[in-house]
Amino acid sequence: MKSFLITLFLIPFLLFGQSTQIDTTLRKLPAVFIKTLQGEVVNTSKLKYEGPVVISFWATWCAPCKKELNSINDVYSQWVDSTGVTLIAVSVDDEKTKNSVEIYVKGNSWDYEVWLDVNGDLRRSLGVNNIPHTFILDVYGNIVKSYVGYSPGQEDELYQYLLELKNNR
Repeated sequence: MKSFLITLFLIPFLLFGQSTQIDTTLRKLPAVFIKTLQGEVVNTSKLKYEGPVVISFWATWCAPCKKELNSINDVYSQWVDSTGVTLIAVSVDDEKTKNSVEIYVKGNSWDYEVWLDVNGDLRRSLGVNNIPHTFILDVYGNIVKSYVGYSPGQEDELYQYLLELKNNR
């Protein structure tokens, strides 16, 4: 009994900092109006892409978020060529920090689409409580996978999953 209680107590500490996969059971992206970095308004339910879509919630003050997106940026063009993926980085920066988003994105030469979720509408509609939080959508707009957190090398797992999606079309 004592070892059971110790194990139960230690589980949250062992999981802290690890990514957590979330069951998504094929739900669609909700209809939310959101702005792109260029100021264009997008209806998220009307997205049409040729390949899978990765939506990554991040913020300029979130070190793991920036590590994840910068790691993907290094290989993103190869990912697009081999899987047809589109990555959308959704900033959850608020009114105070939203001006830092464009500076950071341009400074790191991201080729992604960048959206600004200043009011938190998309974040709330998807139940995002912690960042980084990443969603993977298939070509039909179904959320097929979701995970919270980032650890180095996780982008390789994401790439393998994108290849599986492409091969299972």
